[in-house]
Amino acid sequence: MVTWKLFGEQPPLSRSDWEVEFQRYKEYPEFKLKNSSITMDEFQRIWWMEYGHRTWGRLIGAAFYIPATVFWFKGWFTRAMKIRVGAMGALLAFQGLLGWYMVKSGLENRFDGPSDVPRVSQYRLATHLGAAFVLYSLLFWNTLATLLPPEPVKFTLQLVRFRGMAMGCKTLVFLTAISGAFVAGLDAGLVYNSFPKMGDDWIPEDIMTLKPLISNFTENSTTVQFNHRILGMTTLSAVLGVWVLSRRLPLPRRVHHAVNLMAVAVILQVCLGITTLLQHVPTSLAACHQSGSLFLLSAALWLSHELKRMPK
Repeated sequence: MVTWKLFGEQPPLSRSDWEVEFQRYKEYPEFKLKNSSITMDEFQRIWWMEYGHRTWGRLIGAAFYIPATVFWFKGWFTRAMKIRVGAMGALLAFQGLLGWYMVKSGLENRFDGPSDVPRVSQYRLATHLGAAFVLYSLLFWNTLATLLPPEPVKFTLQLVRFRGMAMGCKTLVFLTAISGAFVAGLDAGLVYNSFPKMGDDWIPEDIMTLKPLISNFTENSTTVQFNHRILGMTTLSAVLGVWVLSRRLPLPRRVHHAVNLMAVAVILQVCLGITTLLQHVPTSLAACHQSGSLFLLSAALWLSHELKRMPK
């Protein structure tokens, strides 16, 4: 889809409508440089995928804004809840605009190099995913605070340190997910499909080939994949370290459940990531891997929530 309307686009209803839509698509780099042999059936498939994604996003907006408006004017929100609902509503609207800003980057005439591949900007993709994760985190945290108040935790110095480690795990999970967006944006999962080594090397030779050097971390496919591997293994180690420490501490029942869930989630996520890499990133596995990151983040958020009332 090469157009965007705030309240939705009408799908093509006839063969001539589809031809008009197809001709629009042919004006853009993705068709000229990547999909010049695409058939009408293939075009319709990707069009409906994008249309479904946008429609789902608008349904999410309706599911949030309509009840929020009713509850607001009926006076069912506390002052604190109004602030949270207002912030989440603003972020939800921003997320929709950010989605089009991301898609638009794949339609721009900026693919001039001989090896350029038309695709959305990895920076905008990472921002779009990051905003989605932040919005989800706010919604999930608010749900836990409302429906599942944390159990009291007795103050000890060990528990304070444990809480800090749990917060660190949550941060690592988020950063690893964002680095995954750069992997997806650059198709970096396709450059080295071996594990644990990258080809024949632990550190590949082309890891710092771009100038300036800092650009390698976001624009060099090899470096981006290498960083995602390192972050993934670091997150795995940190989460399992927290799990081992939790066995030695007198923690409430739900804290133990949250730690156990986070440990299982991180093991599954790492295994899924390695499998996706070795299988040359099939779409189904890649989608499961991205979903796994959200599940892992949910477990980390639950653990943080259960520890939030500890004295700092």
